[in-house]
Amino acid sequence: MIPADFHIHTHHSGDSEAPMDAVIESAIKKGLPAICITEHMDFDYPETPDLPGGVFEVDTDEYRKEFLSMKSKYGNRIKMFFGIELGMQPQIVKQNSDYVKSYPFDFVIGSNHLCHGEDPYYPAFYEGRSESEAYRDFFESTLENIKLFNDFDVLGHLDYIVRYAPSLEAGYNYLTYKEIIDEILKEIISGGKGLDVNTKSLYTNSEPAFKNPNPCRDILLRYKEMGGEIITFGSDAHKAKNVAGAFNLVTDIVKGCGFTAY
Repeated sequence: MIPADFHIHTHHSGDSEAPMDAVIESAIKKGLPAICITEHMDFDYPETPDLPGGVFEVDTDEYRKEFLSMKSKYGNRIKMFFGIELGMQPQIVKQNSDYVKSYPFDFVIGSNHLCHGEDPYYPAFYEGRSESEAYRDFFESTLENIKLFNDFDVLGHLDYIVRYAPSLEAGYNYLTYKEIIDEILKEIISGGKGLDVNTKSLYTNSEPAFKNPNPCRDILLRYKEMGGEIITFGSDAHKAKNVAGAFNLVTDIVKGCGFTAY
């Protein structure tokens, strides 16, 4: 059986136009036992060259209204859960905590999309410094965020930055940042949190092809070695066709890292 997909976006997220019913029908067609919709909520996300400020702030009331309608329609065919992907930043810790408590979320992903107000998705993030410095800054930012904020279930795509760095996977090695990443893993494990095993890199990049999910195999191996047990699978789909993208591949990867359950 294909695992449940617990990281999915629909048209309620600022960077997706996917109809919610199409996403659900795709999951049913692929034989998934369950899905969790996790729309973006990134408070204080800055204006960028291609996006206006506030674009990742979901209208949660409208989102929940449609979710409940879809659950009523499809709930006898697939288990559905109400989730959110929450962007973490030091200055919005209270805002995030208040928000999480304001809705009956089944599942919360805590994600580090911004590092000191900049998104590694954009080339400007890497200007004026080495890739190694950019990576280290990103991981230190992640550690800072999860020490300040813990109202989440799993940490989203731990090494998200790899997707967009100039050298992509070729310029990245877990061992280079082992000390800081191990601190992140310790914090996750001691707090009873898990990792979002995110497959987006495996199905959206063909040249050069990515060989790892986020986080990469080495991090998953280290997480297991340190006693980490909680993982969820997430396609990070923004289109219906990408629900459960590369799940057959990533299932083999996590089994190879010693995981027997999710």
